[in-house]
Amino acid sequence: MSYCELTMTERSTLQVALAQQMSFRAIAKLLKRAPSTISSEVRRHARTRQHYQANKAQDNRHYRRLLCRPKRKLLPGKERFELITHMLKKYLSPEQIAGQLKTMDIPSLRDAYVCKETIYTAIYALPVGQLRHELIHCLRHGRSQRKPRTGGVDRRGQIPERVSIHLRPPEVHKRVIPGHWEGDLIKGKNNASAVGTLVELTSGYVMLVKMNGATATAAVEGCAALNRMPLSLRKTMTYDQGKEMARHAEITQNTGVGIYFCDPHSPWQRGANENINGLIRQYLPKGTDLSVYSQAELDEIALSLNMRPRKRFGFKCPIERLTKVMLATENKKAATH
Repeated sequence: MSYCELTMTERSTLQVALAQQMSFRAIAKLLKRAPSTISSEVRRHARTRQHYQANKAQDNRHYRRLLCRPKRKLLPGKERFELITHMLKKYLSPEQIAGQLKTMDIPSLRDAYVCKETIYTAIYALPVGQLRHELIHCLRHGRSQRKPRTGGVDRRGQIPERVSIHLRPPEVHKRVIPGHWEGDLIKGKNNASAVGTLVELTSGYVMLVKMNGATATAAVEGCAALNRMPLSLRKTMTYDQGKEMARHAEITQNTGVGIYFCDPHSPWQRGANENINGLIRQYLPKGTDLSVYSQAELDEIALSLNMRPRKRFGFKCPIERLTKVMLATENKKAATH
């Protein structure tokens, strides 16, 4: 249990009790405090028991709090604050500003350096008004409030028995053997509708799946689309930690696909899928109600993407690439037998 300082009411009660010659232990019992708290309070604020005054003790407490409080490094109107404001208005990030302040040699600003967190704190501590609005607008994301810092801890509900991406077979990263997929959901207007996206890593082949929401049940039903592919093309799938994958063991049982989960807030671990989602948004823009699209229409969009030439494949399309990779794999198997 954390310590709580004596209140003004408790100090007044203490003063009266001391005047009545009550012992520290009796006063502590009356105030429901530790005897050491009472003796420390009296020793700190008075020469003797008879000299203790509640109002003076309270004033001393306020004075000590002011002394121990560190002075703010960035105050409006000061030269350092004006310099940082000028740099913010040139759309430098707080991190870039902090880095430049380290290298500056300005006689009047010998101690100009402040870290990026100090800059962020100073901006968001400004009173509501034109200056605060203007400086927040200069930040890259321009949020009116800071997002809470989680310290790397994922606060979402945990997916039971999930397997980390770091345990994924090394062959997946090499993108040589077909059958390894990355998956995701793209959501429609007000997050009320969703479409499942799947991309095969060796070929960039895309599948779009109509979803009945973003629930675990919808994910089980949607991932059944993988059964359209031959068994040799159903090895693994890498997904983020969205709660819709809570029933991943059931998906594995239904499709034979082993599912691996990325680290929290690490979209680059599914780079192929993130890239293809950007292309899909050309057909299904943000803010669109995705529930109006039938599976046939989504298949047409997927076909269009699968016929799109890709630079990394020498401008061959994913369908050509998938066919070529599958053929090479079959020939290799035949040769070994």
